[in-house]
Amino acid sequence: MTKKLDLSKYGIKMWDAGTIAAFRRTLLAWYDEKKRDLPWRHTKDPYPIWISEIMLQQTQVQTVIPYYQRFLDWFPSIETLAHAPEDDLLKAWEGLGYYSRVRNIQAAAQQIMNDFAGRFPDTYEEILSLKGIGPYTAGAIASIAFDLPEPAVDGNIMRVMARLFEVDYDIGDPKNRKIFQALMEDLIDPVRPGDFNQALMDLGTDIEAAKNPRPDESPVRAFCAAYLHGTYDKYPIKLPKKKPRPLQIQAFILQNQAGEFLLEKKTEDRLLGGFWSFPIMETNFIGQQLDLLENNNQVLETVSKKTIFEQTYKLSPTWSKQHFAPVKHTFSHQKWTIEILEGFVDEIQLPSDKELVWSKPADFERYPMATPQKKMIAEYLQKDIGKH
Repeated sequence: MTKKLDLSKYGIKMWDAGTIAAFRRTLLAWYDEKKRDLPWRHTKDPYPIWISEIMLQQTQVQTVIPYYQRFLDWFPSIETLAHAPEDDLLKAWEGLGYYSRVRNIQAAAQQIMNDFAGRFPDTYEEILSLKGIGPYTAGAIASIAFDLPEPAVDGNIMRVMARLFEVDYDIGDPKNRKIFQALMEDLIDPVRPGDFNQALMDLGTDIEAAKNPRPDESPVRAFCAAYLHGTYDKYPIKLPKKKPRPLQIQAFILQNQAGEFLLEKKTEDRLLGGFWSFPIMETNFIGQQLDLLENNNQVLETVSKKTIFEQTYKLSPTWSKQHFAPVKHTFSHQKWTIEILEGFVDEIQLPSDKELVWSKPADFERYPMATPQKKMIAEYLQKDIGKH
C-alpha cells in the first residue's frame, strides 16, 4: 500500500471528521438537486462510462454528447470496438481531435478481450493497466461504475481543492498532483464515491470555473478557505503553458480531368496518422529537399515548392495563379499556417509508394478527415464557387 502523503508538509491542514462529514452532505445534497442530466449518467455500465470519460478530456460536454451517442451506435460493445476497422474508428472520432485517444481506446478494448475474457475489469489497479487510462480516468470509472472510493482528480477538481484549502502549489505541474490526490482521498464519500467525484466535476465546470467563477453561489463556500479569507482571486495557482510552436505548411490541391481531387492517407505523421488530406508538406522539409537541388539559389520560392511536389509525387501539374487565404489551425503543441497551391493534371497514374486516391468532393465523406483538412476544403470550395 502506498504511504499516505503528509499534507502538513505542504502547509495544508485537513478538517476534522465532523467537518468532512458536513462537507460531503452539503456537496451531495446540492448535486442531487442540481446535477446535469447527461446520457452517461443513466448507466452503471463501465463501457459507456469509459468512452464518455475519454471523450470529455479536452472537449466540452455539449460537443461530446452527439459523438458519444454515435460512437455507441457504431460500436455497441467492447467486442465490436476491439475488431473495428481503423477507418471506421477514425471516422467516428473525426473532429474530436487528440486522435491517439481513440487508438488507445481500441488497444484497451483488445486488452479487455484478451486479458479479461471480454469483461471490463472491476478493480482500480486493473482498470489503470488498460492502454490510455491514467489515474483520473481509472478513478472516475472505478467510482462511478463500481462504487469504489477512488478519487478522480482532474483540472476542475484541483481548482476546487486549491480554493478550499488555499493550496500554494501550481495545479499545472504534474508533480503536484499527489497533493490533490491526498486531499481527495481524505474527503471522498465512501458510500457515494461516484456521485461525489461528479459533484465536484460539475462544481468545477460551472460555479467554480476557471473563468468568471461565481463564488457567492457555491454550495460549499462556507468550507472554502479562499472565499472566507478573501484570497479567492489568488487560487488556483497555475503558471502559463508553453505557447504552441508555429509551423508553416504547404498544401497542394490537385484536380484531374474527371473533377476528382488527390487525397493522401497520412501514415507516418503521428499527429494525423490514419487520416486523409490534400498532400501537405512542412516548409522545412521543402527547404531540406531544395538543398539537394543544383543551383537552388536561382530557384524561386513558389517554383521550389512545386518542384519538390512534382518530384515527390511524380506528377506534372499545370499550376494555377489562384490565391487562397492561409488556413490556420492550432493543436496543443503546434500552430499551423497552411498555404494552398492549386494545380490540374491530365495523368491519373499515381506513385505506388504512397497511399493516394482520386476522389470527387461528393465522396469525401467516405474518408476520415481531421479539422485542418476540412478547413482547407472550405477555403478551396469558397474560392472555387467564386470563380463561377
